[in-house]
Amino acid sequence: MDYDHRQVTCPQGQVSQGWHGPYPTSSPTAAPLIVARFTKSQCQPCPARTQCTSSRESTRTVGFPPRELRDLQLRVRTEQQMPEWKTRYAVRSGVVGTVNEFAHGHGMRSCRYRGQGKAHIQHVLTAIAVNIERLSGLSPAEEGPTPRRPTAFQNYLDQREIPRPKSWRTLGS
Repeated sequence: MDYDHRQVTCPQGQVSQGWHGPYPTSSPTAAPLIVARFTKSQCQPCPARTQCTSSRESTRTVGFPPRELRDLQLRVRTEQQMPEWKTRYAVRSGVVGTVNEFAHGHGMRSCRYRGQGKAHIQHVLTAIAVNIERLSGLSPAEEGPTPRRPTAFQNYLDQREIPRPKSWRTLGS
């Protein structure tokens, strides 16, 4: 794509004959589109025609974004290959997966009850159920955190074979 000369060159070396736009797209949130057209005389005799277009009679048209958006698109695609971007996206990926699980797996797109309070309780109870379900799937080695190391005082009691009560609060009673 040559934005300065307003032309596109195909892989076979043919140069487009028309450059139109940018046109607004059918969606209000989509980017505008520039359309480049090749003529029938360029496309008909081409040996690579079947790789370019499936149309028998019509010519080939190519749609692409304006230069500013294309440059932004290329920059973002380059950034997405960096390890820092992949690390940041991994967090988002986990969040999006959880939201998707709630929406599709547990029917959270619509509430069973009316009223904000009841809807909130439904969401909290569903979250608790999902957490229990996730915890039950862990292997026994992953279930709990490793116990804390004994303190110096606890080691002192153990060395002298003095029994330690379960709770120090019960010592006085």
